[in-house]
Amino acid sequence: TSSPRGVELVGKTARALFYAYQSLLQLLPAEVESTSKVLGIAWQIPAVQIQDEPAFEYRGVMVDVCRHFLTVEEMKKHIDIISLFKINKLHWHLTEDQGWRIEIKRYPRLTEIGSKRMEGDGQIYGGFYTQEQIKEIVKYAADRFVTIIPEIEMPGHGMGAITAYPWLTCFPDAREYKVRNLWGVEDDVFCAGKESTFEFIENVLEEVIPLFPSEYVHIGGDECPKDRWKVCPNCQKRIKEEGLKDEHELQSYVIRRAEKMLAKHGKKLIGWDEILEGGLAPSATVMSWRGEDGGIQSANMGHDVIMTPGSGGLYVNRLQGDHRAEPLAVRGYAYLQDTYSYNPIPEAIDPTKRHHIKGAQACLWSEYLYSTELMQYHAYPSEIALAEGVWTAQGQKNFKDFTRRLDNAYVRLDQHRVNYHIPLPEQPLPKMELDARPEKRTASLNFVAFTDSTTLALTSSRPIRIVYTTDGSEPTAQSSPYTQPLPIYTDRVVKVASVLPSGKVSRVRSIIFQKQELAPAVLLVEQKPGLRTRTAIGDFRRASDLIEVVAWTEGRVSKLEELRPDDLRNDFSEFQRKAVWGEGYVHIPTDGVYVFSTNLDQMWLDGQLLIDNSGEVPKYSPHDTSKALKAGWHAVRFLFIGREQGGFPSYWDGEQVRFRAIKDSSFRPITADMLAH
Repeated sequence: TSSPRGVELVGKTARALFYAYQSLLQLLPAEVESTSKVLGIAWQIPAVQIQDEPAFEYRGVMVDVCRHFLTVEEMKKHIDIISLFKINKLHWHLTEDQGWRIEIKRYPRLTEIGSKRMEGDGQIYGGFYTQEQIKEIVKYAADRFVTIIPEIEMPGHGMGAITAYPWLTCFPDAREYKVRNLWGVEDDVFCAGKESTFEFIENVLEEVIPLFPSEYVHIGGDECPKDRWKVCPNCQKRIKEEGLKDEHELQSYVIRRAEKMLAKHGKKLIGWDEILEGGLAPSATVMSWRGEDGGIQSANMGHDVIMTPGSGGLYVNRLQGDHRAEPLAVRGYAYLQDTYSYNPIPEAIDPTKRHHIKGAQACLWSEYLYSTELMQYHAYPSEIALAEGVWTAQGQKNFKDFTRRLDNAYVRLDQHRVNYHIPLPEQPLPKMELDARPEKRTASLNFVAFTDSTTLALTSSRPIRIVYTTDGSEPTAQSSPYTQPLPIYTDRVVKVASVLPSGKVSRVRSIIFQKQELAPAVLLVEQKPGLRTRTAIGDFRRASDLIEVVAWTEGRVSKLEELRPDDLRNDFSEFQRKAVWGEGYVHIPTDGVYVFSTNLDQMWLDGQLLIDNSGEVPKYSPHDTSKALKAGWHAVRFLFIGREQGGFPSYWDGEQVRFRAIKDSSFRPITADMLAH
C-alpha cells in the first residue's frame, strides 16, 4: 500500500516481502535500477493498494552453460534480472555431450578433460565452475529468492564424462572418445550394465547434493539412444537379471536407481519426459518438453509436472522473427505472445489432477548462441513474458497491456547493461493466408532486383515504430518514420530499423535495390543431364582455401543433392572432408525476377557470385538474393564444402537450392530436369 503517509509492505514470509519490494520498484521510474546517481527524475509512485500472489509455485528458467559457458559474473547478472520479475527457479544445465561444467573432486578428469572441446577450426572451447564458485552463485541466487536446481545428465548426453572416463561407456576401447563439437546427440551413453557406472553416478551426486539446498536434482534422462545397449553384453545381462522387457525399461531402471540415491539425501528427482519410457520412477517429477503429452500423462498418473514445451513458445532459444533477418538460431519459433499466453494446464488433464501442474519453465539452450550477448538477446524479454505468464491467472492475461509495460522494462534492462530482442523490420510475402503463423508471412530479402519499379513494404513480429533512411546514413530515432510502402524507381540502399519509445534503435538492416535488365539466356546446342563436378579432398573451410588446389577429380551428378552424396552422419570424424564444384546450366521457366535461396557455400549465376555463405554456419540460407532473368538456360556453378562451423556440419543440410518468382510466396527446389551441362 502506498499513500501520502508512506509505503507499507506486508507479507507472510521474507520471500513475499521480497516480491512486494520488486512491485514497489516497478512503480518507481525505471532509472531506479541505475547503479549511479540519476538527476532530473521525479521519484514518485502512485497511491495504490496491491494484493497479489502467483498463479503457480514453479516459475522457472533453464540456462544451458554447456554449449555456451557463462562466467560467474554473467550468471549473477542473469539472476539479477530474473529476480526482478519474480522468477523463483533456475534450472542449471551443467553436464552435456559438449562439456562437463562442474568440479567433482573425486573425478578431476571431468573438468581437466571433459570440460574442453576442440571446435572444427581447431580452437579449444571450455570452462567450468569450481565447487566454491558454485556455492557463491547458489548463495547469490538464494539471497534473491531464486532456487537453483542442478542438472546432471544421465544416462545419455554424457560424452563430456565419457571422454574423461571411457570406462563409463559400453565399449571403452571401441574408439577414441572426444567431447562432442557438433550439436545433436551422441550414440555412446553410460553403460547401464556395469556397477561401476552407478558407483560413478552416486559419487558424483554425493558431491553435487551438498552444493545445492534445492529439494530437487534434475537427472536429465532425455534423448538416450539405445543402440549400444542392444549389443552390449553387460546391458543385456542386466536386462535378463532384472526381468526387464527391453532397453526402454533398462533406462527406467537407471532412473529408479538414481531416484533412490537422491532419496537417501532427502532429494527429489526431476527428469525430462523421456523418463516415462519403460515406466516412471515412483516420486519423479516430469519436465514435459516434447509437447504436452508427457505432462498430461504424468499428471493424470498422479505425478508432479513442470511444463516447458517448445510448441508452447517456451524454448526461448528459438527464432523470434524472420530467420532471414534475425541472427542464426535453432530451428523453430518462440514468439513473445506465445510465451506470454502459454497455459500450463491443458484441458486434457483430469480436473482432480490439475494441482500436479507445478508451473512452467522457459528453456535457454545455447546451441548457435555463440556469445553472451546472443544468449541475452533470446532471454529477454522472453523470460519476462514467462515470468508474468506463470504469475498471472490465465483469465487475467493481457498481451497488449504487457507489451505496453514492456517498454518500461526495456529501460530497466538498459540500466543493467544487458542485450535484449527488439523486433526487426521484415518484408512481408506478396501473398499470404490471413490466419498464417508469423513465420509464414515474411520473406525478408537484403538484395532486391527489379526491372521497372518496385515497392518496399515492411512489417514486424509485433507492433513497433519503424524508421528508415535512403541517403546512406544510419537510422536514428529522428529518421523518417515508415508509414506505408515505399516506391522504388532507381538503384537505392534503404536502411531500416525499429525504435523503442525510449529512443533506443534496433540492429540496422540494409536493403539494396538494383534496377536490372533481364539477363539473356544462352542457347545449348547439346544438352547432357545433370552437372559436371570437380572434387578435391582436404580440410577446407571457405572458398578461398581452394585457390591453390590442383588435385581435382572430375565427375557428374544428376541433381544438386548429390553434391554431398554421403549419408547423414552423427560424428564429424565419419564425414569426408572435401569440396565439390558443380557446373553447368539451369533452366529458368519464364522471364522475370527470381529469388534464390541456398545453404551451399556459393552459388554463381551467369558468371556472377550470387550467394556467398562461405565461412559462415551453413544453415537457414542467410543470404537469399534476387536476379532478373530471361527464360531459358543460364550458366551456374555451385560449391559445397564438407565442413563444420559453429557446431553445425554442412552435411546436415537438406534441400540444396530453392527459387521463386519474386511475386510468388513459396519456394520450390531446382530439380534434376532443370539442370544440364
